[in-house]
Formats: sequence, structure tokens, C-alpha cells
Amino acid sequence: MITLPLLTEQQQLLLQQAAVSLTVLTEPRLFEIVTNPALVSQLSDAELEEFLSIANALYRGGEQIISDANYDVSTAVLAKRNPQHPLLQQVEPEPVFAGKTVELPVKMLSTDKAYSQADIERWAERIKKAALELGTNFEQLIFKVTPKLDGYAAFDDGEKLYTRGDGSKGTDITRVFERGLQVANQGTRGLGAGEVVISKSYFATQLAAQFDNSRNFQASIIKEKELSSHAEQAIQKGAAVFYPFALLPCWTGTAKELFAEFETTVKTIWHKLDFDVDGVVLEILDDELKSFMGATRHHHRWQIAYKENLNSAEVKVLSVTPQTSRSGRITPVAELEPTRLSGALIQRATAHHYKMVLDKGIGTGALIRLARSGEVIPKIEEVLQPVKAEIPSHCPSCEQELTWDGDFLLCTNNLACPAQVSNTMEHFFNVLGNNDGFGSATIAKLYQHNIRTIAQIYPLQQTDFVAMGFGAKQAENLVTQLVRSRTEAIEDWRFLAAFGVFRMGLGNCEKLLQVYPLNSIFSLTETDIVAVEGFAEKTAAVVTKGFKRIQPLFQEIYALGFTLKNSQDEKTFVSTEQTGHPLAGKLLVFTGTMVHGSRDEMKRQAKELGAKVGSSVTSKTDYLVIGEKVGATKINAAKEKGVKIITEAEYLALLNN
Repeated sequence: MITLPLLTEQQQLLLQQAAVSLTVLTEPRLFEIVTNPALVSQLSDAELEEFLSIANALYRGGEQIISDANYDVSTAVLAKRNPQHPLLQQVEPEPVFAGKTVELPVKMLSTDKAYSQADIERWAERIKKAALELGTNFEQLIFKVTPKLDGYAAFDDGEKLYTRGDGSKGTDITRVFERGLQVANQGTRGLGAGEVVISKSYFATQLAAQFDNSRNFQASIIKEKELSSHAEQAIQKGAAVFYPFALLPCWTGTAKELFAEFETTVKTIWHKLDFDVDGVVLEILDDELKSFMGATRHHHRWQIAYKENLNSAEVKVLSVTPQTSRSGRITPVAELEPTRLSGALIQRATAHHYKMVLDKGIGTGALIRLARSGEVIPKIEEVLQPVKAEIPSHCPSCEQELTWDGDFLLCTNNLACPAQVSNTMEHFFNVLGNNDGFGSATIAKLYQHNIRTIAQIYPLQQTDFVAMGFGAKQAENLVTQLVRSRTEAIEDWRFLAAFGVFRMGLGNCEKLLQVYPLNSIFSLTETDIVAVEGFAEKTAAVVTKGFKRIQPLFQEIYALGFTLKNSQDEKTFVSTEQTGHPLAGKLLVFTGTMVHGSRDEMKRQAKELGAKVGSSVTSKTDYLVIGEKVGATKINAAKEKGVKIITEAEYLALLNN
């Protein structure tokens, strides 16, 4: 019998510090998954969540138990099952080190990931779309590519050094500078975000015998009250440093230049440093566009990390299966000859839409190149031998005749399609995140017994569940979880996001409800929504229609009495009547480069005085505030709509009234 390793004392301490415990998994089961990554796809949701939490806590603490690639794959399993899972919507927390936990000077988010040039090109297309909305010339935008360091993320404000923590609060680890740690390249303090890293060549020759991996050593620099002689020597020799991102070697150029020499550029930047690097980071350098694109709770939209995909294989397609999503779109899933990639047995791959299936000839007998791009269901990288594709004419769930909507096949039977109804109900419970038991199997059984809406689920009692074929104990648990989901406090923006309005994910719901209270959303106009920073006119139009669609169900569910945390901060949002300031109640749009401060600071001041700040010029805009280097698009829009245009100096004069 093979005896699997158990957690070391240090690993147990890290889990305790991170408030992560083994409740669903056992230690032998944990290491069985570690040694056989293919088991991840077989885990229950609860097991998978616990496995990811443990793997992350140990990685951040320098006691890594799985590779980065396998962690990405495991995360992708969860994303496939539940794209809105809270673990995927937040910055992966760092462990708590000895030191004071404090608010970070700026938020330190994670970075979105891509595994192919096609992924990067799609990201660039999103930037192009945002630039078009903002009136910025995409062709002249400058992109920056830097190495993606694999060290300990930290922020240096010149006085203190903080760990990233949960992205908002970190631990004060200024002691590492007091121990003699230097800034890389003879840099100065106060250059912001960076990472604590150790030279690869130094680690290989001097430390590999004492430390399992470089991350384990990096953690010792931060954690130890008294440094070991190995750590002291590494610091003295300048092999261990704090490397600010601002000092990283980089490539800059336009999108055209980037994609003309993409592989060469990535390879050159990737191997520029004698430090652990697990990819490259791409970002745009236009501050106004960055502000316009904003961020999710997890990552900035204007930045992305490219990780090389080294796992691909030529595979034959056995068939293509259509699946109906919550939105009614029909997703093509290719059933494949079983193929092992990165230790996992792959039998399915997704195509983006049926237009791709049609154009590329994906069907029974086609030969494809399969690439495991960090996802449990890999992407079809290339069709090597196409065949004549078969396109379904009817929905696989309800038999409704399908229609084309752009590149997508669509089932328009929204209210009676079993897949759409079931996926919508499951989505609600997944996004709430304060309940267990209402996964796909439970929802499917409820649907079989004519349960079609969330409003029909909450009144169910134990006897009702038993009558539908649930066991007595499971029925009791389901009723308990329904009560829990109403009584356990959740954020109002999470509650709103659970209704699945298009373009109203967690991030947008949070931004909207910071400005408008939840009970007012159905009376909001498109102008009201555009007034919220980050919402464009097209998005506002879609959102108002979406709110109208969910209003009856929302009001029925809301009346059940959920315990919601209010996003409104009464001290932050000031009414016109309270201030009497000339800007109170006015809708402002800022554009151009400001001389007397950043646009973000100006926006904050305006909001404190009761003004609203928008991203696009509309007929409801009161002032377009212009700085230097302003494009013609917004100025022309203001002139056409009769919006008053004022300079930065004129705005400051209004501000000081």
C-alpha cells in the first residue's frame, strides 16, 4: 500500500493563518489529487473549492503543493461550473505574515490570463472597442510588454512596504528593507508595486540544497524574525531584491507592431531577467482609456498576462454536441478521442459558436490541434483536416426552431426552454453564494416537478421536497439552506447580479449600487446609468431593458425578506440640498490631461460635492471639463448636444465657490 505524504507543521500553520481548514477533504485525499491532477474534474463543488483554497494558501506561503499550470486548470474547472463563484471574483489572498495589517495605498488586483495569441488579440479588440467609445485613436495607442515576475507581490510607498494581502489590505513588511534588502537596478524607494524575488542562477548554485523552491526561500525573507545565514548572504550579495514593476525591462509599440512580431517580442521579454518569470504582462499606456475600462473585483481590464501554452495534440473529432446556455445561445461542444494533456484525460473541447463550426469545418471525423490553454475544456487551436459541418436546426433542450443571431445560434423560447430555465435558477443560487445544495442535479429534479422560477422554490417545505423524490435528510437540508440564503447577510450588488441581467455582473452591479439604491433601479433611465462612471450609452440601453424584464420576478423575490448589506455610504453621497454647491446635481464628464491634479482626484472631489460623473457625453451632460491633449470626438459631441465646455481652470473656479 502506498502511503501518501501528509501536511507538514509549516503547511498546517499557513493554513491556520489563512483560516483555511480541511473540512470536506482528508489529507490523504488532498495528496491523491495533488499527485493525480486529472481527479480535479471529478471533485464535488465543495471539494474543489476547498482544494483551491488550500493550494492558494500554501502557494502564497511558500509551501507550493501543485504547479502553476495545474492550479490554473483547477481554477478553470470551477470557472466552467460556476463563472460567478466568489473565489473567481476576488484577488487570491496572501497569507498573514507577522506585522501590522493596514489599508494599501492603492488596490493591488490579480491579472487576467491568456494562453494564446488569439486570446491576446481578442483582448486588444476589447480595448479597440473601448477606444472607439471614448473617441481615442486605437492605431496610435501604445502597448507595453514586461516580464511577469513569479515572486512575492508587494507595494512600496517610500516609507512602508506592504504585502498584497487581499488586494485592499496587506501586511506591513518594511522590516525586509531594514534587513538590507535593496531595490533592483539600484532603484530608489517609493516606486509602487513590485515583487520580492531571488536570482535564478544564485538560487540554483547557492540555495537549491537548502530550499525546495525559490518561493519557499522568498517566504523566508519576509516571515523570519531572524534571517538565516543563507538569506542574509543572498541579500548582501544583491541576489534577493525588491523589483518594482516600474523598473522592469519592457517593449513598447502599437498594436500593429505588437502582433507583427508577437512571438519574438514575447520570447525576448520573457527571457530578459535572471529571475523566475512565468509569462509576460501586456497593458495599454493611455491613462484616460485605463480609467474608462476600469476593473473587475479581480483584475484590471486594460491589462492581461500571457502564459505560454506548451500542451497541444492532434485529435480526431468524434461528434459535435449542441448545448443550450442560460441566455439561449447554443454552444457547440466537440466530443474527442480521449487524449491526455498535462496529466489530464481530455475528451471534450468547446468551439466559440456555430459560425466557427461552419467556417472551419468542425464535425465528425475532423482532425484538430487541441491546446490546453489553462482550461479544463481546452480550446480548438486549429482545424487540420476539416469536414462538412452539421448545424442543428432545433434547440436540443426544447426543440424550438433556432435562429441566427450574428455568429450564434439562438433559442428564443426563453420562458419554456428547460435548459434556459434550469440554468437561470442554478445561476441565482450560485451567485448568491450563501447556500449549498442547489446545484444542477437538484435544479433538474425540481424542473421535472414543474418548478420553473426561483419564486416557486422558496415556499417549498420538507414534505414538498420528499414528495419530489428527495431523501428526508436532504429535504431537511434544502429547507435549511433556503432559510440560510435569506437570513445570511449578502451584499445588495450580489443579490442584483443573481438575476442575470446582461452586462450586469458583480462588478457593474457594485458600481451602480454605490450610486443608486437597490430599490430605485427600475426607475433609472439610460441617462441615469450613463452618469455612473464606467457605463457607456450602449450598455445603459441594454441594462434598462434587462431591468424591465426581471422586474416582476425581482419584486417577488425581494419581498421574501433577504438580509442585504447596503452599498450606499450616507457620508459619501451628498445631495444637492445638503451642499448648495454650484456643481451639486450636475453631470460632469472629464477628458484630456489635467495639469493641477489627476482626473481621478477631480472626479472624487466632484462626487463629494454632490455631482455625478459620467464617461460619455450625452444630452444630459451639464459640463465637459477639458484638459490638455483633448481629442475632437467628445468636444464635437458636446457641441452637437449643447453641452457647456469648460477648461480645467474654469472647473477649478467652480469647485472653489
